[in-house]
Amino acid sequence: MNADSPADSRPADGPTALALGLLRGPGSSARVILGLAGPPGAGKSTLARHLVAEVERHEGPGSAAYLPLDGFHLSAAQLDRLGLGHRKGAPATFDAHGYAALLRRVAGERFQDIYVPDFDRRLDEPVAARHVVRPHTRLVVTEGNYLAAPDHPWSEARGLLRELWYVDTDDAVREERLLDRHRDGGRDEAAARHWVATNDHPNGEYVKTGRSVCTRIVRGTDLLPAPGGRSVL
Repeated sequence: MNADSPADSRPADGPTALALGLLRGPGSSARVILGLAGPPGAGKSTLARHLVAEVERHEGPGSAAYLPLDGFHLSAAQLDRLGLGHRKGAPATFDAHGYAALLRRVAGERFQDIYVPDFDRRLDEPVAARHVVRPHTRLVVTEGNYLAAPDHPWSEARGLLRELWYVDTDDAVREERLLDRHRDGGRDEAAARHWVATNDHPNGEYVKTGRSVCTRIVRGTDLLPAPGGRSVL
């Protein structure tokens, strides 16, 4: 390795090594989109951010990018219009077609920056252009609850992924993470538990039905919280 190389020679951890492996061998000249599916609180955003940071550590700045499904949450105004505010996080509360359209752009456009929305938990709203996929970006890590869902257009979006990993975490651990998340978001104990029971739990049970279509199962139990993580679910 020459002195000007941005790559880091420290060994990669298991998930990072698998992600780096997607950039090697046949088809490695194409941009790779890796998906992470799993129920609420499984650790998808934490793993996604970790993979992006570690791939950039090995391959250089801008070599990897993050594309969260959370950025395609409908705004509070649209949820109110549709009468879906009480189901925030369910499949119908996402702009799934917009998400699939952005994945198509990411897969097919290599000559300009592509801006990616996210969700801001402080605002409790989606925000535009928080992330960017650069022309030289080789790996895009996208994550969300419904990437393994069977319905259109989730299945269409899934066809653009090189691999789809299922992030598996014990339900008891997920529940504690979700309760902490909702308490931190301003809900009292009763409201947090009600939201988990009536919204997060049914959403999670639906997500689990897609596990069998995923390429690989990875554990999310030991992942540390992502600094500044903004996943709403």
